[in-house]
Amino acid sequence: MSVENSRLSGFFRHSVAERRRIVAEMAELSEGQIEALRACGELDEAAADRMIENVIGTMSLPVGVATNFVIDEKHYLIPFCLEESSVVAAASNMAKRCLQNGGFRSNNDKPLMIAQLQIMDCEDTSNAEQALQSASEELMALCNSLPSTMIRLGGGCKRIETRTIHSLSGPMVVLHIIVDCRDAMGANAVNTMAELIAPRVEELTGGRVHLKILSNLAIHRLARIEATFTPEELSDDGTRENGEKVIQGILEAHHFAVADPFRAATHNKGVMNAISSVGLACGQDWRAIEAGCHAYAAYGKEHYGSMTEWTRLENGDLLGRIETPMAVGTVGGASKVHPAAQANLAILGVESAQELAGIIAASGLAQNLGALRALATKGIQAGHMKLHSRNMAVSAGAVGDEIEIVAQRLQSVEGPKTQTVVVQLLKTLRSE
Repeated sequence: MSVENSRLSGFFRHSVAERRRIVAEMAELSEGQIEALRACGELDEAAADRMIENVIGTMSLPVGVATNFVIDEKHYLIPFCLEESSVVAAASNMAKRCLQNGGFRSNNDKPLMIAQLQIMDCEDTSNAEQALQSASEELMALCNSLPSTMIRLGGGCKRIETRTIHSLSGPMVVLHIIVDCRDAMGANAVNTMAELIAPRVEELTGGRVHLKILSNLAIHRLARIEATFTPEELSDDGTRENGEKVIQGILEAHHFAVADPFRAATHNKGVMNAISSVGLACGQDWRAIEAGCHAYAAYGKEHYGSMTEWTRLENGDLLGRIETPMAVGTVGGASKVHPAAQANLAILGVESAQELAGIIAASGLAQNLGALRALATKGIQAGHMKLHSRNMAVSAGAVGDEIEIVAQRLQSVEGPKTQTVVVQLLKTLRSE
């Protein structure tokens, strides 16, 4: 089930245990799910050994909850799993700043994935493509002959597409099978279908099928999110005049990312700070998500560019949009193996892969705005260093009460807040 209200005033002031209790009550988590979070998401050795090879241990990362998210009039607490300070706080802050216009709005594609078959050595590529198109119904039926819950639920291969490309190895016919994966990410399903039909594809084309593998550039499985922010919501002091200046700065920063791949890489890293973190928390293949998002940022364009789009409306409001591939699932994979991933999905209360896709994309849009707003106003370091100061104190060797004291003193330092400054602050504290 989803939470009734994602607005948790002063949530950061509670202890870890108290925050966990509040979220558990709101999301109606089971005792097993609560214990999975309490145990810091650690897998036992037997479970870890089943997931990958040559296991020697496990490694933990923090899981934090982003608040204030309203998507399609539904409230969400969104779990983030990452090591970087300020990301959860920034996303929560930006989510709060679009509530006057109802929060985030989604429009997500059906969960369609692509599997590719690379066909080599065709005498006539045009004839090969025509043969495949003529046999499309047969090939789809062969794909859908697999015994599969996904197919029984209405998924399965829905169409095929062909094209010829020219490469260093000569011309290649590329066959795409387009598969509705329902609530699964779908990698295993589409790969199995591609391998199943390969012999028949060779008979039809007279060529040789080489690679048979999914594509992470899931252009038929896009998540689309938009949100509208008023100048007053984005201002530092609540005034429209200040908010208009902030919006202008955000737009100028965004236009930099649109025009320059060097800036776009860092701009999009901020987007992925949220997208990858939520994907990881929910047991998704976050590397596949990252590959698709970055590839789509260059797909059909002159060069790699921004994953997001920011424009000013006639009334002065700021409209933000993101459209990106989002191949995620709520069944199968680590989402059903890892106990912490199960608990985090329960906190979200998602009912479908499409809903999860929208949530993850919304987190990316919010985080991107947080970075743009910081850069356009006080600079990225001001907020980041405030939250990162405890980590710096620990790195300098601070323990116990020293950590908080050094962190607080660092905030009052004028000028650059470097690790050298932190070391000196600790030495001064210990000499007092």
